[in-house]
Amino acid sequence: MNEALRIVVVAPDLAVADPDDEHALLQAERSRALRIGLLENNFNLVATLPADVFLSERLAQLQPDLIIVDAESEARDALEHVVMATRNERRPIVMFTNDEDTSHVKAAVAAGVSAYIVAGLAPQRIRPILDVAMARFQHEQALRAELADAKTELKDRKTIDRAKGLLMERQGLTEQAAYEKLRKTAMDKGLKLADVAQRMLDVADLLG
Repeated sequence: MNEALRIVVVAPDLAVADPDDEHALLQAERSRALRIGLLENNFNLVATLPADVFLSERLAQLQPDLIIVDAESEARDALEHVVMATRNERRPIVMFTNDEDTSHVKAAVAAGVSAYIVAGLAPQRIRPILDVAMARFQHEQALRAELADAKTELKDRKTIDRAKGLLMERQGLTEQAAYEKLRKTAMDKGLKLADVAQRMLDVADLLG
């Protein structure tokens, strides 16, 4: 993995208001260990941010390559903020938690979390965890791109078929002749075949 990866950690403040609150102290210690582990592994930790309404704006400014959510009891709220903040520009999200209630793991993965790690903060585990999260994210992005391409191709094919049908009906052409006419027009105008077909259909709709 490229050590220049820009990483943002979304986590609560390390300051603990009540020195007798053992849970808060443990969480602060775990959060500190995560940040130290990232630095020890030579990762580029660019910022630690709270999960609040300004998160989307801050992430847009920082443009991180990967986001780590370090959360506990408020894990779901923190995750919702991160998912909302990355919905227009997807990024790999890794979630570290000591909360052994795994009831919301499925929802977290569905929301876009690339790795959901319970009690996995040993420094030597951080690099392989982030490696796997990045690889999984890149694989999912490639699948999404393939699916989008397939949908576009199907839509284009339907548009071309409709335009061919219109030419066959109005000009008495065979299917092959209609296709050749569309293709020649596309070549002459330097346009995609589907774009020429769509323009023809738009004009036909306009003229009735």
